[in-house]
Amino acid sequence: MDSCVIPLRHGGLSLVQTTDFFYPLVEDPYMMGRIACANVLSDLYAMGITECDNMLMLLSVSQSMNEEEREKITPLMIKGFRDAAEEGGTAVTGGQTVVNPWIIVGGVATVVCQPNEFIMPDSAVVGDVLVLTKPLGTQVAVNAHQWLDNPERWNKIKMVVSREEVELAYQEAMFNMATLNRTAAGLMHTFNAHAATDITGFGILGHSQNLAKQQRNEVSFVIHNLPIIAKMAAISKASGRFGLLQGTSAETSGGLLICLPREQAARFCSEIKSSKYGEGHQAWIVGIVEKGNRTARIIDKPRVIEVLPRGATATAVAPDSSNASSEPSS
Repeated sequence: MDSCVIPLRHGGLSLVQTTDFFYPLVEDPYMMGRIACANVLSDLYAMGITECDNMLMLLSVSQSMNEEEREKITPLMIKGFRDAAEEGGTAVTGGQTVVNPWIIVGGVATVVCQPNEFIMPDSAVVGDVLVLTKPLGTQVAVNAHQWLDNPERWNKIKMVVSREEVELAYQEAMFNMATLNRTAAGLMHTFNAHAATDITGFGILGHSQNLAKQQRNEVSFVIHNLPIIAKMAAISKASGRFGLLQGTSAETSGGLLICLPREQAARFCSEIKSSKYGEGHQAWIVGIVEKGNRTARIIDKPRVIEVLPRGATATAVAPDSSNASSEPSS
């Protein structure tokens, strides 16, 4: 699953550790560092762990960059990574840097903890609901932003989206990817979560299927609602790529998908939006846990919840996204 859990020889403690790295997907090197760090920590957060004892950074500098580019870009990526680590209450104490054809950024996160500090992802029960804590569509938003400079690709989607909407979606995706899942991890304990995973490269369907396979009980997950950054569903359809509505579109540093008792889920969603946790946390009830054979599926016509980017006015994004604030049902 998301992290390895290794029982230690000493006093009932476990070592929990995870690693991840990937290539740049946004233009801002500082934000890329933040996103990379958030993505690494997310695997701990998916187990309800809120503290991280140590981080290492993995960095590869591209040999095709000239010296000036290297000296500007590399420190910004490192600063973004370190700042996000600090926000997560941890520090980067080492790592490895190499020269390589491509820029790569990532890291290793390690924590030693007691059994009550983590939630094993295997205890979903019939009647639980599925909650998602970030909207989908990051891959679509990042690609659409790149297509602004590619007439052939842009011509395929310009009938369904404006340049301004693509810019807003890109900024929203970047902000979401750089947001830590730490608040959600803490609330998993408060509201008695039974299992969770984070949504990254396999899309919401792939990660739901992985989580379903881990369950001890004979259950299956059914997803009814897809919260998606506004206009990204239309771009996915128009471009014929991604499979966003099928749940196969990759996400980077996506939200947590959490199995919660039905009576706790609405309270979780309302609590995470509280101003005491800072700006930008969201959550939606997206599905249910029913009796089954440890599979996951999305219903034929899932309800798309268009999530308006921050900074967008109702008029900046076309009228069909006006239901973004409505409360999703399960």
